Amino acid sequence: MALSPGEFAAMVDHTLLKPEATRADIETTCQEAVDMATKSVCVNSMWVSVVANALVDSPVLTCTVVGFPLGAMNIRGLISETAQAIDDGADEVDMVLPFGAVLGGDWDSARNAISAVREACEGKVLKVILESRALGLDLTAKAAQLSVDLGADFVKTSTGFHSSGGADAASVQRMRDVVGPHLGVKASGGVRTLDDVNKMIAAGANRLGMSATKQVFAELLSV
Repeated sequence: MALSPGEFAAMVDHTLLKPEATRADIETTCQEAVDMATKSVCVNSMWVSVVANALVDSPVLTCTVVGFPLGAMNIRGLISETAQAIDDGADEVDMVLPFGAVLGGDWDSARNAISAVREACEGKVLKVILESRALGLDLTAKAAQLSVDLGADFVKTSTGFHSSGGADAASVQRMRDVVGPHLGVKASGGVRTLDDVNKMIAAGANRLGMSATKQVFAELLSV
């Protein structure tokens, strides 16, 4: 069955993570999200209070990223950034797994980081960004299982900022296989067209991180 504009929008974290984004850009993104009825607006943590205030009278959620985009922040910094984001009004937190540590076999660092953020955003939705293309399928599967075991609500493909690339169907499928039918899989990074969207959903994604939301929404309206 074809995806309707509303069904599409309800799956999207409408995203603006560019470092050059201004307050006016953030406010425009919020208005776009309200107009389309997306699931959330996802921004860097400095903008959380602006987004929460802009969305206060709408059902659109406030989402932020922490440890972004490198996945190389120390535990104390992760806890502080997460706690401040929650105080500022974040409903959902997307944390970057310390994937360099995972590549080096230091699973304790990954475990400690996820546990710390999970505790700091208790009661809120936690998504763990695995940077799946950098990890490869086998490490992605192990990292996804760790995230599930530590209480994450979603696993997410990528930041969109790493040279390895963004979301791909194979990674989404492997993540879905690991987490099963009841947890979330978010495809993010390079999801820009309706064809991309359909591929990610077919592979098992039930959330999409996108900055090209308006273009796909318009395409669906014209179908």
